[in-house]
Amino acid sequence: MSLTHFDAKGDAHMVDVSDKPSTARVATAEGWVKMARETFDIISEGRAKKGDVLGVARLAGIMGAKKTPDLIPLCHPLPVTKVSVDLEPDADLPGVRITATVKTTGQTGVEMEALTAVSTAALTVYDMAKAVDKAMEIGGIRVVLKDGGKSGRYEAK
Repeated sequence: MSLTHFDAKGDAHMVDVSDKPSTARVATAEGWVKMARETFDIISEGRAKKGDVLGVARLAGIMGAKKTPDLIPLCHPLPVTKVSVDLEPDADLPGVRITATVKTTGQTGVEMEALTAVSTAALTVYDMAKAVDKAMEIGGIRVVLKDGGKSGRYEAK
């Protein structure tokens, strides 16, 4: 198996997808933000000084998905048709679990858009709560579902 973003000389390039058929594609990614119990309580009770942490982070995740080709150099601009970002407080973490699903009909997948949505939402949670908890930890960011295109379906175990 070879890396598709490098040519025969090893130089980075954008993959040519012009001969690929347009198909329905979807990707889901997940991640989390761990935090101190006090920070979790502030966020889940809606007491953050900057406002609705989860609502703002949801919007940031959606924006992140749409801006992916501006951030990741070799990503194709895609007609993103759906982005959903869910942020669920998890008292056992303690923190917030983030899931993003992105859909398109196109010639390449939307895994990077889903990963960017989760990352942007997580960074926004950190930004909005860093005044009370600079030790928050972001992690677990991964693709859990990818479907459509030549390579078919992938589901994380």
